[in-house]
Amino acid sequence: MADQQQQQEMNDVCASGLNLPTGFHFDPSDFEIVNHFLRNKVRNRDYTCTAIGEVDLNKTEPWDLPKEAKMGEKEWYFFYQKDRKYPTGLRATKAGYWKATGKDKKVYKPSKGEEVVLLVGMKNTLVFYKGRAPRGDKTN
Repeated sequence: MADQQQQQEMNDVCASGLNLPTGFHFDPSDFEIVNHFLRNKVRNRDYTCTAIGEVDLNKTEPWDLPKEAKMGEKEWYFFYQKDRKYPTGLRATKAGYWKATGKDKKVYKPSKGEEVVLLVGMKNTLVFYKGRAPRGDKTN
């Protein structure tokens, strides 16, 4: 029952326009992102969420991300459809390229007691390099 209530609360956040009281902010865990938001997006491509923008990293420069962000100043959330034609992890834009760095982080469903730990997704970090691969300059 608690999972259904939590799912409804997440759906309400997306439908509400996020008129949060002062001091509250959108800060989902990795599991919540995968289980509540990404799962809905995969099931329904037309699914939208007020708190999560949608970008094509093959066409978006990092300095354009703030205007695509739906909320927040320091941390933003975006839906992005990974393009299978970039198996190396490079995603080129006009000014440079995004590169996957580090090891993918496994995202697990939080376990309760004797419950089996369940892998629900993977998370990776992208870094933007100005210029053309492999000689681009890493940005911060």
